[in-house]
Amino acid sequence: MVPAQPYPLKLDLAHTALLVIDMQNDFCTLGGWADCKGFDVSQTQQPIKPLQTLLQSLRQTPVTIIHTREGHRPDLSDCPPHKLARSKKQNAEIGSEGAMGRLLTRGSKSHDFVDELQPVSGEIVLDKPGKGAFVATDLDLILRQRGIRTLLLTGVTTECCVHTTLRTANDVGYECLLLEDCCASLKPEFHQVSVEMTQMIFGWVTTSRQLLTAVNLQAA
Repeated sequence: MVPAQPYPLKLDLAHTALLVIDMQNDFCTLGGWADCKGFDVSQTQQPIKPLQTLLQSLRQTPVTIIHTREGHRPDLSDCPPHKLARSKKQNAEIGSEGAMGRLLTRGSKSHDFVDELQPVSGEIVLDKPGKGAFVATDLDLILRQRGIRTLLLTGVTTECCVHTTLRTANDVGYECLLLEDCCASLKPEFHQVSVEMTQMIFGWVTTSRQLLTAVNLQAA
């Protein structure tokens, strides 16, 4: 049993998937999309270290590991016009050239994962055009083919891509466990509210250390 709020959750690692959501340069690195919008990306860098520890431990288990990236095709054919227009007005136009290539555009370093959290061989990389990982992707098919029942949710930002994915997962029948130290928001108050909403309505909340201790893995 994993200690969690609102109550402990039984975890079967063979039927569990870890979602590492959007730990990309665009959201976590100077010169990326979030930085261009004027946000403090030191906030979204905070989950990197606990996620490194979590991944190192869970890679020794049967847990399915999935990394997601938000971004668009190079021709922006999958980018809604209002999303593109909004990004332009906020000085971070999707598809424009940034310090690491085109912002939120597949194939650029800006769109890629931060160096510290690159996937390893055998882990699934899921590209998505929107906030939620279930929309316009084959995530649900992958999870059901593997018999997944429980999702461990991590990444950025807690209130946006993480929570959008969590809410959909809850609706379609998955148990959702949010690891609060492995998530972050560009505004800390958004993170706190999202954590509270999760444990009250949509799922469970714990920390990576509590999780690893409960499943008898080393939490460094």
